[in-house]
Amino acid sequence: MFAIQKAYLQGGLSKSQWAQNLIAGLVVGVVALPLAMAFAIASGVTPQAGIYTAIIAGICVSLFGGSQVQIAGPTGAFIVLLSSIVVNYGFEGLQIATMMAGIILILISVAKLGTVIRYIPTPVIMGFTAGIGVTIWIGQWPYFFGFPNLPYMPHFHEKIWAMIQALPYSDIPTLVIALLSLILLLILPRIPYINKMPSPIIAMVVATIIQWYYQFPTVQTIGSAFGGIPQGLPEFSIPALSLDKIFSLIGPAFTIAMLGAIESLLSAVVADGMSGDKHDSNTELFGQGLANIVAPLFGGIASTGAIARTATNIRQGGNSPIAGIIHAIILILILLFLAPYAVYIPLASMAAILFLVAYNMSDVARFVKMIRLAPRADAGILVLTFFLTIFTDLVVAVNVGVMLAILFFMRRMVGTIDVHEVSCAELSEEIKHEITIHPDIMVYSVEGPLFFGAISSFERVLNCIHKDPKFLIIRFNQVPFVDLTGIRILSSIIGELQRRGIVVLLSEVEYDIRVEMYKTDFLDVLGHHHMWRKFESALHKAERDLRKTNGN
Repeated sequence: MFAIQKAYLQGGLSKSQWAQNLIAGLVVGVVALPLAMAFAIASGVTPQAGIYTAIIAGICVSLFGGSQVQIAGPTGAFIVLLSSIVVNYGFEGLQIATMMAGIILILISVAKLGTVIRYIPTPVIMGFTAGIGVTIWIGQWPYFFGFPNLPYMPHFHEKIWAMIQALPYSDIPTLVIALLSLILLLILPRIPYINKMPSPIIAMVVATIIQWYYQFPTVQTIGSAFGGIPQGLPEFSIPALSLDKIFSLIGPAFTIAMLGAIESLLSAVVADGMSGDKHDSNTELFGQGLANIVAPLFGGIASTGAIARTATNIRQGGNSPIAGIIHAIILILILLFLAPYAVYIPLASMAAILFLVAYNMSDVARFVKMIRLAPRADAGILVLTFFLTIFTDLVVAVNVGVMLAILFFMRRMVGTIDVHEVSCAELSEEIKHEITIHPDIMVYSVEGPLFFGAISSFERVLNCIHKDPKFLIIRFNQVPFVDLTGIRILSSIIGELQRRGIVVLLSEVEYDIRVEMYKTDFLDVLGHHHMWRKFESALHKAERDLRKTNGN
């Protein structure tokens, strides 16, 4: 169910709800303006591209997303990725990759995989998020310090060393404006009453007034760097498509989609905790996918759920999609009536805003705490993902981090499987009456998942049975799942036991496991009457056959 439908059914569109959502939308729109421009500039595109994205994504996600309070737009998480795509493929390449990412998100939504993406390991998410924060921080040094033009350097260590060497050549007026903006961003939220106003917009306005008044020739502004912001709404334009471009952009598009999905669902989970509502992950990804398809057609870039703006929306009383739509309308009005004044906005003030965004993204306190207190494997994955994000790229970092997390998880799961012989005393205690098992009948219990990583320990135990009984009952009541490798190895073990003259019976096999076994030739090996739902039935079967064998 789309957010707007859910809001209508729950009464969120009634007249009584309009006032608080109008106020929330107004505040979020004002907050979104400097952030949208800053994220766009840092991504290597024009500031208006960020505003266009915030408008279109704000409307699409508010109407067709899975959360009633989610605010979407350009975010800091995309900066490193988008700037890399712009450098390698140009702005048109970024538009095509973003549209492809939107299609991927919709396919993920249709396939109902939204809930799966939420289970990306926390150390991986924290590692690449902190790494992105550091990369954004370093990337804003030229604007913050007013460095002269530096040559493009693709590697992080080369870039930071070149900027350290350039520190003595910082432009003083630029640095003063940047420091003043940063001080305002840090102090204003601590001052009563004033903290009700968005500190980024105040810092940007103060910096703009200073530059307008003094006209520092060495201070870069939106006007000097980009020629200002066009007054009016964006025009519809389809980027030139070709098979070569599409194939070359599959990798970047998939990365945009995965990062956007993770960021959006994280933001939606945070919103649920703050608002008490419950989002629909798959519908949320549909809304995000639609936004990423439409935004590039109007000069926008990639978008996702914005945690800071969503939290602001909820704190201001927003509880329906009305707030997200109003936030987009506010940005449209700013484009129509205030765009000419943007020429004086110093890029140094944008850099100061991104300094704070980068610090908040890095979450230094939580990062350090996790390194100190988390299990050694998780701490290692966190640190490795962090450094790979900085020194290689986001794709490598996430792939390596997720792969290592899966391998460590498998290692832990291997240790959970337990195969042991069950005594008469254990069975009597479990079934609540005295059980005596014939010496020619042996009972083994399996506890834990039988997947390809854990099957070796299962195979080792069953192949080392110290004596050959006539009947072996294997209890599966503690086995949650068996994969295809587990079924194949189990079939091989049973065949070997049968060659030794041992009749094998399975009991208490879960329904889903039985279905998987029926799909293979497993029952041809085990025997079609050798699988029982209850242990007592399997035991009675073994006792009857044993009596027949012994001639009783």
